[in-house]
Amino acid sequence: MAEQKRYKLICENRKARHEFHFLETFEAGIELQGTEVKSLRTGKANLQDSYAKVVDGELWLFNMHISPYEMGNRFNHEPKRPRRLLMHKSEINRIYAKVREKGYTVVPVKLYFSGSRAKAELALAQGKKLYDKRDDMIARAMKRDTERALKERGRG
Repeated sequence: MAEQKRYKLICENRKARHEFHFLETFEAGIELQGTEVKSLRTGKANLQDSYAKVVDGELWLFNMHISPYEMGNRFNHEPKRPRRLLMHKSEINRIYAKVREKGYTVVPVKLYFSGSRAKAELALAQGKKLYDKRDDMIARAMKRDTERALKERGRG
């Protein structure tokens, strides 16, 4: 029997699913400082407009906002500082090879605690065109309508 992963979700980047096609997902650890872990435990993080990038052979997460810890002192962390992601070198090289191709990017999808460690789920993604977004919206609306019609039919 397969063992299910147990984790506590901190935040999710829902907008990313609307903006990108996900090709492959990865799990990465996050190097945090000081009061950042305490802020994450209270759920004070935001992944909107954040992205990952390979710099000098290391994977970095840019533009992720972790609010300063309310009970912290003058040694509180900077909210939008770049954070290093911890992955195997071979995975970073594979990501880097794909990102060099036109149209690919690395987007954080989820932030969660796996045990006591903060992890990020990253997706190798390709941007959607406007017509792809419209098609998704139409498909979602049609699915909603059919479910509603089935539900109404079941009541009668």
